[in-house]
Amino acid sequence: MGVKLENIVSAAKKLRSVVSHTPLQKNNNLSHKYEASISLKREDLQIVRSYKLRGAYNLMSSLTQAQCDQGVVCASAGNHAQGVAYSCSLLKVKGVVFMPSTTPQQKVSQVRMFGGEYVEVVFEGDTFDDAKKAAIKFSNEKGAVFIHPFDDEKIIEGQATVAVELLDDSEEEIDYVFVPIGGGGLAAGVISYFEKMSPATKIIGVEPKGASGMHESILQGLVTTLETIDSFVDGAAVREVGKLNFEICKQKLSDIVLVPEGKVCSTIIELYNKEAIVVEPAGALTVAALDYYKDKIKGKNVVCIVSGGNNDLQRMQEIKERSLLYEGLKHYFIIRFPQRRGALLEFVKDVLGKNIDITRFEYAKKSAKESGPALVGVELNTSSDYQGLVDRMKDAHINYTHINDDPNLFEYFV
Repeated sequence: MGVKLENIVSAAKKLRSVVSHTPLQKNNNLSHKYEASISLKREDLQIVRSYKLRGAYNLMSSLTQAQCDQGVVCASAGNHAQGVAYSCSLLKVKGVVFMPSTTPQQKVSQVRMFGGEYVEVVFEGDTFDDAKKAAIKFSNEKGAVFIHPFDDEKIIEGQATVAVELLDDSEEEIDYVFVPIGGGGLAAGVISYFEKMSPATKIIGVEPKGASGMHESILQGLVTTLETIDSFVDGAAVREVGKLNFEICKQKLSDIVLVPEGKVCSTIIELYNKEAIVVEPAGALTVAALDYYKDKIKGKNVVCIVSGGNNDLQRMQEIKERSLLYEGLKHYFIIRFPQRRGALLEFVKDVLGKNIDITRFEYAKKSAKESGPALVGVELNTSSDYQGLVDRMKDAHINYTHINDDPNLFEYFV
């Protein structure tokens, strides 16, 4: 099971002059926090700021001249596209990149920069799957070679070179490797190399909770297409994992951790504030998963693969908001204030007090009614402050609805 060891070694030699040998860095803060030796494999420092270049170049460099003359096509929300674009420029092969319209502008700009005159970007649909369908149609009609983002042996062999570097650089035996899973190409590659070179190491896959395709497929015993996904962790949000990757992961993956998107956001902020490391949501998955393994990894040697750093600063407000909601520090209420003078002042002074900030307030007075609804957003100092706030609202007989956990109301109002 898995791709051949000799093919991974061959890919590593081929890529030596193309990719950056990214550092394996001991992280003191995380090591102290979890009472373990924790290192980060910094693929966010790769040339295209993610590991995706490895697989893309390994596949494209194996094409025949006739295939290169036909050109290539791919579908991607960003990282795979950058790897293909960079490879097109190096190999002087024309390529068309289909991207969903929701792709962050930062990633679009990077694709165009890396590809230069060799790459055309085409926007199609709102999801990766929409872009993929368009790319496959283009491939069938134009004869361009479709460069799959994860479900291809050459892609897996290229991604496996992350594991080659990791083991080469590690001075001690590794007990755990945490690897992010989107389509499963990186996980399949890491598993394929470690099962031959370090079989005692446990490989822990990490998926966003809102796009748990590999977890669901393993539960069902076959590749399962998710009906809906949360696309926030865009580098790891796919409806269907690779079939080849699934076969490898279901046999050899030690476990899968599902991380809530809000927890991912908190980790992004923590890595930036404490380590000055800028990661994209998918790049934060493995570090975010450590909390769920804190008892098992004590005293162990642990590696987290930080898969990418293509984060758009325009997303930071959303990242902060999701983090605060997850941590229980941000709450939204619909409050029906009595329509009399002083009602709002009493709420601010007697209910909120000095330690709670109002971050949003929308209110329209309706003179024909005895009370008027207001959308009120508040930020707390600690999550434990929430119960005290609710108790004070009840004591003051305030008519309120907490909407954080009501998806329909929350999405409508917030």
